[in-house]
Amino acid sequence: MPPSIIEVDRVSKQVRDSTGVLTILHDIEFSLRAQESVAIVGASGSGKSTLLSILAGLDVPTSGTVRLGGTDLFTLDEDARAAVRAQKLGFVFQSFQLLGNLTALENVMLPLELLGRGDARAQATEMLGRVGLGERLGHYPRVLSGGEQQRVALARAFVVRPAVLLADEPTGSLDFATGETVMQLIFALNREAGTTLVLVTHDRGIAACCDRQLRIEAGRLVPEAAQLVESVGAA
Repeated sequence: MPPSIIEVDRVSKQVRDSTGVLTILHDIEFSLRAQESVAIVGASGSGKSTLLSILAGLDVPTSGTVRLGGTDLFTLDEDARAAVRAQKLGFVFQSFQLLGNLTALENVMLPLELLGRGDARAQATEMLGRVGLGERLGHYPRVLSGGEQQRVALARAFVVRPAVLLADEPTGSLDFATGETVMQLIFALNREAGTTLVLVTHDRGIAACCDRQLRIEAGRLVPEAAQLVESVGAA
């Protein structure tokens, strides 16, 4: 069995507002194997995106920790966490997060250049061809469709061959047919690269394509045994 690539150890997150302390996540604990695909599901406001941000080291838990490839993210300062993200993580967001002043090729080259890779142009060109955008290298995001922008984002995420891909509602801004095409690409690229996929989604069909699902309710992780009982009952 492949070793764990992510270990989440009793992660909680609290924030303070005008009414007092709000707990967003309660003692979340799980591990993910290398090359596993996992969907994080739950209602809006349940804490899914907060959990994803903590997995990436972008947000800091109030208590608990996350180990990525054996490295405790929260014993590191922000600069060191950023270095880990650059080397080990890829990101795909609902809103694409492309840089509007860069072409498709330049957007995909950027993470490679930040890592000091001398083959950035060749690798980015190859990856854009892989996602069907070989004829769009010089196009800026504003002239690309939503589906094309998300495919550029996929190319940018996978071009560094990350150990883990974090995807937050990657089809949320797309129509059904375009979203289906994008998800097929995500799963295909994930298999080819041997990446661990962590996917936040509301779409049950997409979630069912993953190896397993983690459901968050009101900031708590629903035990997988309880999910199985509910699934059998629904059937």
